[in-house]
Amino acid sequence: MAENATRKHPPLVLIANDQEWASRAIETILGPAGYAVLRAYTAQDALSRGRSAQPDVIVLDIRLPGMDGLAVCRTLRSDSRISPSTPIVITTTAPATRSQRLEALRAGANEYFGQPLDGEEFLLRLDSYVRAKFDADRARDEGIIDAATGFYNMRGLARRARELGSAAFRHNGPLGCVVLAPEVEDESHASEETLSAAVEQLAELLRHAGRVSDAIGRLGPTEFAVIAPATDAAGLERLVNRLAERVGPTKIRAGYDAVSDLHAAGLDPVDLLIHATSALRASKADPAGQPIQRFSPSAPSLH
Repeated sequence: MAENATRKHPPLVLIANDQEWASRAIETILGPAGYAVLRAYTAQDALSRGRSAQPDVIVLDIRLPGMDGLAVCRTLRSDSRISPSTPIVITTTAPATRSQRLEALRAGANEYFGQPLDGEEFLLRLDSYVRAKFDADRARDEGIIDAATGFYNMRGLARRARELGSAAFRHNGPLGCVVLAPEVEDESHASEETLSAAVEQLAELLRHAGRVSDAIGRLGPTEFAVIAPATDAAGLERLVNRLAERVGPTKIRAGYDAVSDLHAAGLDPVDLLIHATSALRASKADPAGQPIQRFSPSAPSLH
């Protein structure tokens, strides 16, 4: 495969299958292409090795002793120790139907392969997914990605804000930013488990609700931000209300700011991020007030 020249080891693939012949068949495709192979034979073994070995790609059989492949996939996708960019592929010894492929995608898999397996297509697809993972790993190593969530960190989000802002500036377009946090009662004294559960729930919601064009980042232990191109204040309000409805038992607080024409507004895109953060802190400072607030220039600055 076309590897990143800076990598010092071949990509590692975890093959989880209790059928020796099936594992060997996949290994004969990947081995000559430069992959290193790690095997697992049960669902529990796949989960354990996936967490400890941090493979670059995971191939799960749909039928594994102890748990089916879809359940294993969902468990891995919800595990913070597994990078969100790690491709997961599910295989079956029968022909794949459309409903099975859709079910696999809903479980978090990148692909669902049935028989007969086209070895060339299988390899090409894995190569493309692994290259994307390597790019994500490199970005994380360069310090713009939050390792726990896979979102941008503050540095990465500021960079993306300026990139998206540049396009909005050139086209006299709108740009918005919202900063959100789970509303946890007596947050300063809440247990680590309570905070972690609330943060993970909000992070998972953002992974599924965010648009491809949005830049999503983590600003602090409990605060997340969304830079939304081509989105004005009304659009941001709809986004936040939709998130609030879908977040379940956990409530959220949010601050936001947006402009309908970034060029006319004369703002640095990062200013919108600062404004939204300030509005969120104002909302937190007044627990009885509105949980969703727009930045007001007349409001006192909170530091």
